[in-house]
Amino acid sequence: MPRQTVRERAITMFLKTREDGSLLEVLNVRQLMDPFARVVEGRLHAGEEIQDPASIAKNELVFPSGEALPLCWLEPDYART
Repeated sequence: MPRQTVRERAITMFLKTREDGSLLEVLNVRQLMDPFARVVEGRLHAGEEIQDPASIAKNELVFPSGEALPLCWLEPDYART
């Protein structure tokens, strides 16, 4: 496993699912920002038990405020859209 820097380990980001508004803890922020990755690895925070990591489609996620994710995270050719 590649060694992470202190800066990478300190990042914790939460997003919300469009379907039911559940919070998702993003486990791989680089994957989230990569426009060629269609899914992101995360852990849903629902209920009292820690959920197993799962792959969630990025187009099913929004920021907790309800704002959509930026196109540069979703579309590899975003500059032309």
